[in-house]
Amino acid sequence: MLQNKIQEVFNEPGCSKNQSKSDKERKKGCTKALQPGGAAGGCAFDGAKIALQPITDVAHLVHGPIACEGNSWDNRGSKSSGSQLYRTGFTTDINELDVVYGGEKHLFKSIKEIIDKYDPPAVFVYQTCVPAMIGDDIEAVCKAASQKFAKPIIPVNSPGFVGAKNLGNKLAGEALLDYVIGTEEPEYSTPYDINIIGEYNLSGELWQVKPLLDHLGIRVTCCISGDAKYHDVAQSHRARANMMVCSKSMINIARKMEERYQIPFFEGSFYGISDTTESLREITRLLIQQGAPEELRDRTEALIVREEARAWQRIAEYTHRLRGKRVLLFTGGVKSWSVVSALQEGGMEVVGTSVKKSTKEDKEKIKELMGQDAHMIDDMTPREMYKMFQEARADVLLSGGRSQFAALKNKMPWVDINQERHHAYNGYEGMVNLVKQIDLALYNPMWTLLRKPAPWDMREARA
Repeated sequence: MLQNKIQEVFNEPGCSKNQSKSDKERKKGCTKALQPGGAAGGCAFDGAKIALQPITDVAHLVHGPIACEGNSWDNRGSKSSGSQLYRTGFTTDINELDVVYGGEKHLFKSIKEIIDKYDPPAVFVYQTCVPAMIGDDIEAVCKAASQKFAKPIIPVNSPGFVGAKNLGNKLAGEALLDYVIGTEEPEYSTPYDINIIGEYNLSGELWQVKPLLDHLGIRVTCCISGDAKYHDVAQSHRARANMMVCSKSMINIARKMEERYQIPFFEGSFYGISDTTESLREITRLLIQQGAPEELRDRTEALIVREEARAWQRIAEYTHRLRGKRVLLFTGGVKSWSVVSALQEGGMEVVGTSVKKSTKEDKEKIKELMGQDAHMIDDMTPREMYKMFQEARADVLLSGGRSQFAALKNKMPWVDINQERHHAYNGYEGMVNLVKQIDLALYNPMWTLLRKPAPWDMREARA
């Protein structure tokens, strides 16, 4: 059954990358063969967990050794406006005896303990490698527990060995489609209801966009999955339009909701002023197409004029200091092009952007922004990155924490742009934050002191 689900994901009609492959290549999925000694990155379990853990009021139970939960717990800075239950780690912590005798009874008891102690609206159960290999049937256990406790127990069948993190994202989406979305009806709906798919509310980024939508009277029925509540996800099939943010990681949710519930979707971004404006216009267009009053367009344009003027006014104090600064962007997915647009608006030059996790559509958007000769980096070793800074081809690095040391070792500024960051960069307000953080990094007086020769080196030179 799991293999059938994986093949269904690989045959996703909404993913042009897989559709362009032959049948033989498509069966291999998107994972490249790993080189000996190379870090594998996130597994399918990790992808499923980070995709669903931002659903804040459910218990996320990992069926497997404790290390699986320990390595994946809270590894994204997703924020919650309500329940903090999602930040509590639950694991069955199976041992050698469970491997010999099976861990299904252990899993059932763990579900009961969670319900007795926390009484969440639902429990999500994640399959990992070891119980999958010994044959634990989490779907059967979840079905029995759901009947016993009269509560949704959702199996997320995404053991790490089936593939990479991106596959896990999609398998998490399949779990929502199979067991959650469409299982409840909302008390009411409006012509202004939308879902935002693939937004994880990192550092509270959703909250920078939501006030704009609230001002227009547009209601975010559900964000899948940042700051989401279980009942909101279950009722999300009554929205009028979907916006997909994360580059293709949950394309299956958007496409199947369009197929099953006739909810149109588009892919957009809230990084940068122009992308935020374009996304607001596209949301408005789809809602009007679905029956919202035409006057929504006028209100949207008025909001855009006001917010753009305010953002540009605040950015102006930084642009003369940042104009012409060369930025190396080492991230992936939707950020490989959406952040490029934001940096260019701040007057900076992007000398290269990584495309390791980017789709064909992402690469086309990069070419639109940076030109046909855009420097797109499929993979760059720390040594190559270090050399690039030594040759002064970049002034600042924007990346995740794992890449920071190449810049810091070269006494160059670094700004965290990945999921562990502590600053939110969405919307008009987020663009101001991004420019401010880059300015603070570049002009921190520490760099001037750090680049000077050490006092003992100066004494030796005089001697």
